[in-house]
Amino acid sequence: MSGGPAPRFATYKDRYENIALTRGDDGILVMRLHTDGGPLVWSALAHEELGYCFTDVGADRENKVVVMTGTGGNWCEAINAGSFKLSTAGDWDLTFYDGRRLLNNLLDIEVPIISAINGPARIHPEIPVMSDIVIASDNTLFQDAPHFMSGIVPGDGAHVVWPHLLGPNRGRYFLIMGQEIDAAQALDWGVLSEVVSPEKLMGRAMEIAAMIASKPILTRRYTRVALTQRYKRLMHEGLGLGLAIEALAATDALPTDGRMKDAQ
Repeated sequence: MSGGPAPRFATYKDRYENIALTRGDDGILVMRLHTDGGPLVWSALAHEELGYCFTDVGADRENKVVVMTGTGGNWCEAINAGSFKLSTAGDWDLTFYDGRRLLNNLLDIEVPIISAINGPARIHPEIPVMSDIVIASDNTLFQDAPHFMSGIVPGDGAHVVWPHLLGPNRGRYFLIMGQEIDAAQALDWGVLSEVVSPEKLMGRAMEIAAMIASKPILTRRYTRVALTQRYKRLMHEGLGLGLAIEALAATDALPTDGRMKDAQ
């Protein structure tokens, strides 16, 4: 007989098409987002996978700290809008379900998360900036490209995260005007904690991760619980309503085939 159950990591490490997962003996889990080995292209599949992956990561107590990054020269600048079919209530119910799971399951991970943002983040930039430690390469910029500027309500968490980080007026301006915020401005406004050159990004992220991983297990886990409590409350208050009104407005605005247009 074996000495015990197989490690949980083995059950999910190769499960996801858009997320490459690696973990060393130090317990540092690296989540690298990608599409076919290149920069992540946002799609219905990526939207679905992230929520399930965050559940797997959070359930694995061998993960001491998480480092989340992208691939190549950007975090996520492109969207496969045609992969989202949103013509019926049933279509929207699936998107509504995945949208709630994605951000809530991210917040439910009970170990610290580091984002190493490797370049422009125009599609769902709220995801990386929700981490506990947010560092970025100096070529990073943030923009909420696929929502208001494309005729869609920014109701799937962006409306919670950006006014929380930037302040009410700056956050609303960012979402409505399609504003681009470069790395230097994001650092000055408190969105980022550190800005480094692209070649130093992952080294710095792993250095911080090693420091965090060295702390006692309950210190790590309960620090994360304490620091996400307010975010969870804000999400529970605003995410469901935001997704519902996004769906209602989009039903009126989208083409009759229910297919989104690619963000410009």
